[in-house]
Amino acid sequence: MNKLTTTVFAFAVSSVTALALSGGAMAQEVKGDIKAGQGKIDMCIGCHGIPGYQTAFPEVYKVPKISGQGAAYIASALNAYKTGTRRHPSMRGIAESLSEQDIADVAAFYAAHGVHDGASLPEQPSNKPSAQVEALLQKGACVSCHGTNFAKPIDPSYPKIAGQYADYLFVALKSYKAGAGHGPVGRDNGVMAPLVKQFSNAELKAIAGYLQTLDGGLQTLPERPFR
Repeated sequence: MNKLTTTVFAFAVSSVTALALSGGAMAQEVKGDIKAGQGKIDMCIGCHGIPGYQTAFPEVYKVPKISGQGAAYIASALNAYKTGTRRHPSMRGIAESLSEQDIADVAAFYAAHGVHDGASLPEQPSNKPSAQVEALLQKGACVSCHGTNFAKPIDPSYPKIAGQYADYLFVALKSYKAGAGHGPVGRDNGVMAPLVKQFSNAELKAIAGYLQTLDGGLQTLPERPFR
C-alpha cells in the first residue's frame, strides 16, 4: 500500500469500529423482516426487478443488481440517499418515503432474494486481472474492504462488488470522485473519495470492467408486478 491507501484503510477500520459502537449499534436494534419487505418493494421492482434495465440519468447505465447484496449495505445506501450524502433525485425521493423499519425490511428481503451461498465462492477470483488492472487494484487497496474475491467485504455495511454491472460501478466510482456537493448524483464517503481521486476515469473504467467478470452471486431477479 502507498501512504494514501494505508491512511485511508486505517480510517476505514476506525470508522467501522466507531459505527459499531455508536450509530451502528442503534441500527442493529431495527430487525428487518423478509416477508414484510416483500410487500414494500413496489417502488423498487420497476428498475431493480428488470434484468439489464438501464437508466438515462445522468448517463446511460444499468441499474445495479441488488438481489443477494448484503442487508447492512442496502440499508446504509438507502439511508445515505435519505440524508443526501448520496445524491440521486429519484433514489432520494424513494428513500425519504421509507421509515427506518421499512428500510430494514426492504434490505432484509433483497439480501435473501436469490441469496448466494458465500461459502461456495472461491477465496480468490478465478479470473485473474491484467497486470495493469492488478496494479490499479493494489494502488486502491480494494481487497482491504471488499475482500480478496470482492464478494466478501470485511464489514457488512460495505458492498459486494464482484459481478456487478461495469457501467454502474463506473458511474458510482465517478460519483465518489465528485462528492455529494458537486452535481445531482455525487456521493460523500470519507473512505472512497480519497481513493478514487487517485485514478483517471479511464482507470476507474478498467477496474469496473474487471469486477464485472467475477462471480459474486449478485443477481437481478424479476418480481411479479402485481401480487
